Amino acid sequence: MKSKFEIMDSRPFRERVVDFSQSMLFWRGRSKGSIYTRDIDWGDIKEIFFPQSFEEKYGYLGSVPYDEKSEVFKAMYPLILAMDYEARPKWCPRWFLRFLHLFGSDKSVVRVRNFRLHNLEKKLTKGIFIWDYKTKWEWYDLRISISAPKHLQDLASAIENDFYSRGRQEDIAEDILKLDPEAKIIWGSVDMLIKQYNDLMDRKSEQKKSLKKIMKGDEDLGLYTD
Repeated sequence: MKSKFEIMDSRPFRERVVDFSQSMLFWRGRSKGSIYTRDIDWGDIKEIFFPQSFEEKYGYLGSVPYDEKSEVFKAMYPLILAMDYEARPKWCPRWFLRFLHLFGSDKSVVRVRNFRLHNLEKKLTKGIFIWDYKTKWEWYDLRISISAPKHLQDLASAIENDFYSRGRQEDIAEDILKLDPEAKIIWGSVDMLIKQYNDLMDRKSEQKKSLKKIMKGDEDLGLYTD
């Protein structure tokens, strides 16, 4: 049974051999029209065997966050570890998957440098991959796009929802404190904070109405006349 991730290479055998030799031995990028592959340098080779960061270590999974101090990195950290656990065969060292990702997939989420190595990478990792992550409307509106089994998809969705909830709560809490710097924030859910904000707005509105009523009464008594 063929894998759904396999990409068929219909080129003649001779052309495939030449392509394989170029991609492995010369490490120079090639281009044809708008399609190109990157130049591979010794820094790339070093990353395969001696990764210096989290991104370099797990880069074979695709779009891995690079800023380890960012909130997005902290949110996605458990997802990446879970994907690595599912994607990497127990007998296969990570350096070999990084090797395949570089020489097969051109260290990219869209390009293919060598079809044979690319297909081997997808076969070993069962097609588990991070295609993209980004924030859309607000800094906490995180969108994660992955290819993975349902339980990993569910984990990604849970991370998105939790990240949004925490960020939205921080925004609402700031608005509450602008209205009442002494307010005690009721953390827990977005709905609870929205209710606290609305209740505070109602109290402020009632206070304004009461103040206007008092001022109107004073004005009727002539207290504001010259």
